[in-house]
Amino acid sequence: MKMEITSQRDNPLLKRKEVEFTVSHDGESTPGRNAVAEEVAKQTKSKRNCVVVDHIESVYGRGLSKGYAKVYDDSDAALKYDREYLLKRNGIEAPKADAPKEE
Repeated sequence: MKMEITSQRDNPLLKRKEVEFTVSHDGESTPGRNAVAEEVAKQTKSKRNCVVVDHIESVYGRGLSKGYAKVYDDSDAALKYDREYLLKRNGIEAPKADAPKEE
């Protein structure tokens, strides 16, 4: 899997960078969100839990996929600004508060 970031925009209002990328995967299946998120984190020099992969779409007939990801400044910003189902798909969840025990 070889990944290239095609465009990157800063969005200071939502505390994130918006990244568009292409992944070359000749002879292999489309890479999963986790593998792509780790590669995006490595190339943007951030942490894995701050990267939310929005979508990955394969180009028909070629070993190429295009996608869009959001790289947040910290995981708290990701939890605050991104949609819950995308966070769940990417394995980012809020720390669970212990429910008070009833006596």
